[in-house]
Amino acid sequence: MDGTIQDGTLPEADVRLLDSIRKALPILSDISRSDLLLYLPTGSHEAVISDQARPHSIFRVYEEDLVGKRVDEHEAPWVFRALSSNRLRRGVLVGTVRDAQIVREVVPAFGSSGRAVAALSIETNLLAHERHRRRMQPFRSALSQLQEMVLRGELVGAEALSPFGEHDGILIVDVQSRILYTSGIATNLFRRIGYMGSLVGRSVYGLETADAELIDEALNLGRCIERETNEHGRIWIRKAIPLYVCRSWKPVLRRVRELASPTGSVPQGVVLSVHDATEARDKERELKAKLAMIQEIHHRVKNNLQSIVSLLRLQARRTGSTEVIQALGDTVNRILSIAVVHEFLSHDSGSVINLRDIAQRIAKQISESIVDPDKNIRITVTGPSIYLTSQQATSSALVINELLQNAVDHGYRDRGEGLIAIHLVDGGEWVSIEVADDGMTLAEGFDLDENSGLGLRIVRALAQSDLKGSFELSADGGVRAIVTFPKTSLGGSENWSAREY
Repeated sequence: MDGTIQDGTLPEADVRLLDSIRKALPILSDISRSDLLLYLPTGSHEAVISDQARPHSIFRVYEEDLVGKRVDEHEAPWVFRALSSNRLRRGVLVGTVRDAQIVREVVPAFGSSGRAVAALSIETNLLAHERHRRRMQPFRSALSQLQEMVLRGELVGAEALSPFGEHDGILIVDVQSRILYTSGIATNLFRRIGYMGSLVGRSVYGLETADAELIDEALNLGRCIERETNEHGRIWIRKAIPLYVCRSWKPVLRRVRELASPTGSVPQGVVLSVHDATEARDKERELKAKLAMIQEIHHRVKNNLQSIVSLLRLQARRTGSTEVIQALGDTVNRILSIAVVHEFLSHDSGSVINLRDIAQRIAKQISESIVDPDKNIRITVTGPSIYLTSQQATSSALVINELLQNAVDHGYRDRGEGLIAIHLVDGGEWVSIEVADDGMTLAEGFDLDENSGLGLRIVRALAQSDLKGSFELSADGGVRAIVTFPKTSLGGSENWSAREY
């Protein structure tokens, strides 16, 4: 072997070739209805799986990620036969994966020196392979041409194509725009818009669709093209993949001569996939409408809660009782903590809320509403983003509000400065909310059952009843309160700790 990509000795042209192959593997896997494994040599007797593609159009052979796995010539002799080959040939053999029979076809990719720089293993289950063998010859030929075209690095624009699914139809069209093959799904899709007879042998120019225009564009540009159109009252997603074959040829047709690639490959036609996205788009629109309505409801609930807060504040200003003012103030903060959750839901169409964002908003709310502006009392929030369901988020908001309010009211009554720290812990299956202050500690003999006020009783009820967790209170150079609870399964199947965007 002349070099390996690992030791940096591959020529730049071969590195570009491998990059082009990688980009084309996902769509090739879908159309081939096969798992693809790209092997690169790391030495004379060892190779590594550098890339893997699994189909969306059929059950996968491999569920596990095999990228990075190393093999030697004893484990995978078929790979090394392909890598040592000096001509394009297909080695086909039957193997076993997880006690299921598969068919493995291995094809070499040749570099600039004419030697194999990679081997592509095309693997599919035995049943799918037998179905493929019964397909019409134009499709089988087109698929072989597409696979070889990928290994020559000639499939341009493949990385921009969306996945090819099990409900997508396929047409094979030659350079003279004549339909050579239609899959059963494609036949049914065209019947929906009135084409009841066989399409094989017809020209795409005779169809009142955008297929001909897309095929011409793909051939003229020499690259893959995907387009969504609205025709006959339906939404179509089409992918056009130009086919080229590499061989000695004498240009007979002017069109063939015009479309020949710079490498001398000859255009053979186009693989056209057709997908009817009408129902999916209708469902998307319905879902967006429902989400917009739900967001509007949350927005109105938030506004209504703020109206209630305004009424309570008005009532508090009219009373002369300090005790009533205190009680109304506490109630206002509880309502505002619930309003925070509805505010987040009114802006985000998702069903989960970041607990860290809620804690920061409530901390700011408490600082501005009940902390004496003449005192230097800081409230900090630390910990990771933790995403909870709206129900758990609402209960957690009330817990944080009550604990902060309790710390401010009782820990710093006679103190001019201090720190209240909110720390969030993500334990994977559980969540912990810790609120610690450096104010006055608990009275000697304090008992949570006997001595706690309304705020702490609310916290304990929320922790145990709503969150199905626990509540602890301890003296630690001040007071430390810890509420721990299990995460609610989102959709009843899995726990959420963080959401990636």
